[in-house]
Amino acid sequence: MRLVAGVDSSTQSCKVVVVDVESGRVIRSGRASHPSGTEVAPAAWWEALLGAIADAGGIRDVEAVSIGGQQHGMVALDAQGEVVRDALLWNDTRSGGSAEALREEFGREAYAARTGLVPVASFTASKLRWLRDAEPQNAARVAAVALPHDWLTWRLRGHGPGGADDLAALTTDRSDASGTAYWSPDTGDYARELLELALGHDAILPRVLGPAESAGVASDHPGVAAGTLVAAGAGDNAAAALGLGARSGDVVVSIGTSGTVFAVTDHPVADPTGTIAGFADAGGAFLPLVATLNAAQVVDTVAALLGVDHAEFGKLALAAEPGADGVTLVPYFAGERTPDLPDATATFAGLTYRSSTRSNVARAAIEGMVCGIAAGLHALIEAGVAVDRILLTGGGARLDATQRIASEIFGRPVTVVPPAEYVALGAAAQAAWALTGTRPAWELDGTIVVTAPPHPETRSAYLAAATR
Repeated sequence: MRLVAGVDSSTQSCKVVVVDVESGRVIRSGRASHPSGTEVAPAAWWEALLGAIADAGGIRDVEAVSIGGQQHGMVALDAQGEVVRDALLWNDTRSGGSAEALREEFGREAYAARTGLVPVASFTASKLRWLRDAEPQNAARVAAVALPHDWLTWRLRGHGPGGADDLAALTTDRSDASGTAYWSPDTGDYARELLELALGHDAILPRVLGPAESAGVASDHPGVAAGTLVAAGAGDNAAAALGLGARSGDVVVSIGTSGTVFAVTDHPVADPTGTIAGFADAGGAFLPLVATLNAAQVVDTVAALLGVDHAEFGKLALAAEPGADGVTLVPYFAGERTPDLPDATATFAGLTYRSSTRSNVARAAIEGMVCGIAAGLHALIEAGVAVDRILLTGGGARLDATQRIASEIFGRPVTVVPPAEYVALGAAAQAAWALTGTRPAWELDGTIVVTAPPHPETRSAYLAAATR
């Protein structure tokens, strides 16, 4: 049996899966937690990676490994390869004003044409601009800029603090490069003028690898054998698309820490409004994506407010009628990325003495979360993206109530995929691809299709509340 390993270094934790190359079956797995917050020392990711590898029983028996990681996080390195400051994560909204400055200086349409993106707080360029304006001494020290998966791949290969030669060994892949707002999925080139607009000067950027390329080999680490092939790695959403086996016509709705809607297309998508991020995928195609900041935590927060667990929360939500008797939640608890409202807050609307019931509040929470994500689905449809099948995944999609309400609001059946570590599985698929030269075709088993009567009135009420 030939084995590969896939890693998901996500916002909250690091997961490792060891997978059989032929079947895609998970042989064993491990995990370790990441620190909370939106600003993290990258060294914590490295420690968690080694901890997750140990929890998986080590990966000395695998032939290849690949790392999927949270997108956009700014890892700024000095000329000696030292981290300049703690990394700002994708969900750190302090760079909202910096994104606005970039949009004004270069123009929305020009940005979309050059990179497929319009800067928002999440993207790396916006965080670099924040660094330039808020911490100019740190910005002046930056000799190289990497993303979380780039930095971990670099460390796994034995690089790290010690000299400028190490910085030239940084690598990334096209999916993660496409989330920086200074790389073009259309041309495959860095837009260095936009890097300089953000940071104030040029810097070393990771070499962009193709889908089946190798970044090199691993160095000797606890639980890792020297000489293990290291694949290119990917951004988390692109890795999830690989893990799900998503192809043209599939739209993936993922409800996790963030809510994402993305599709695999054979052509790039550039949206000057900034609603759609025109990312590249990890398989040589493109991955137009819409993201919201407020997803599964909406349910966590309102369930805690009602004093119930998730199972009881789902029962409460289904006890209410569609539309929650006029109660609407606009769930901008963490500000919002789509629409671009980094300083917004959450609002309940439509509460009356009659409608203020626990069931209506629970249903309104799920409806508000799904309506925010539905805006992404409609944006993709309006951009001409084909929707043959909606794949529903993520921890926040496990409730029956969420699945049914999603079908009602989307107005389409949803295919619910079984719980699995799809980002890590996608990284494992990429490792197998780099090892064998052939993209694996692992089967996705255990899906169920949920169909509910469409209820467009719910989204209409939500849009009215969200635009007040």
